[in-house]
Amino acid sequence: MDKGMFRLQQETEKQQREEIRAMNQSSEQYDLRLSDEAIAVLMNDRKVILKEQGRVEFKGGVLKKLIAAFCDSPYIWQDNYEDTLGRLQEIFYLYKNESEDRLTDDELIRFMKERFNGECGGSCDYLEETCLQEPAREIRREGKGEA
Repeated sequence: MDKGMFRLQQETEKQQREEIRAMNQSSEQYDLRLSDEAIAVLMNDRKVILKEQGRVEFKGGVLKKLIAAFCDSPYIWQDNYEDTLGRLQEIFYLYKNESEDRLTDDELIRFMKERFNGECGGSCDYLEETCLQEPAREIRREGKGEA
């Protein structure tokens, strides 16, 4: 990677960190706050997840949207905030692939939040392993004309 590209990547990551840090203003009303260290971990996790899922993103990722959507969940508190966001981020990218990108980010996040706060009772494992599998299969079937 040449110096110019590396510098651009660093500036982009710095901007993303600042945007995520600014989300603390919204989440603090629910007594939730991400430290700089937690932000760095979540951003690094995003890179790993994208690589594992074979995805490339040019925008800032989905973390800001997840924070905005889930910070008012009755199942998230400060002690599990970072871990839960990390799992939700992982689940989001998994199901973007599983749904073959037929759902917008906002549609998938809305669906995830409804299930997370509803039948999943705040369980990320249940959300991933049960609540999202059948809808993803249905979306794939519809895309192949099998519905």
